[in-house]
Amino acid sequence: MDIISQLQEQVNTIAAIAFNTFGTLQRDAPPVRLSPNYPEPPAPAAGASAATATAAPPTATNTVAANPTTEESPSNNIAEQPKLLSAELVKAAKQFDALVAALPLSEGGEEAQLTRIEQLQAENDLVGQELQKQLEAAEKELKQVQELFNEAADNCLNLKKPD
Repeated sequence: MDIISQLQEQVNTIAAIAFNTFGTLQRDAPPVRLSPNYPEPPAPAAGASAATATAAPPTATNTVAANPTTEESPSNNIAEQPKLLSAELVKAAKQFDALVAALPLSEGGEEAQLTRIEQLQAENDLVGQELQKQLEAAEKELKQVQELFNEAADNCLNLKKPD
């Protein structure tokens, strides 16, 4: 894979990691009060509190099932996820920097590049003119072949005896 494709792939990787990082931070962020003057949300209705009161009390088995963030799986730990994702993002950025450093350096600065571009454009124009001449010659030859074919077809039809 060439260096440009690797750079594009690395940019996509960085974008995906950033997207996941922001999504995780947004999902797991605790609620924050906007202003001390902002009113409290209304209390839940009486029917909703009765439904929660009749729910089964938490036990060891349903607490673990309801809360997957346990000490057994550190990757699911809410406090650790931003750190892990940040480390991934930094690692991907460092890989990108390494790929950029591997790019060939421009020789001679901007003026040399502009001169080289002009040379390449002039060469491209010459090649284009040569191709145009070859195309015109090929079209001329095609026209001659078509005329000869039509003449041969006419001669064949004229030689046939009508039935």
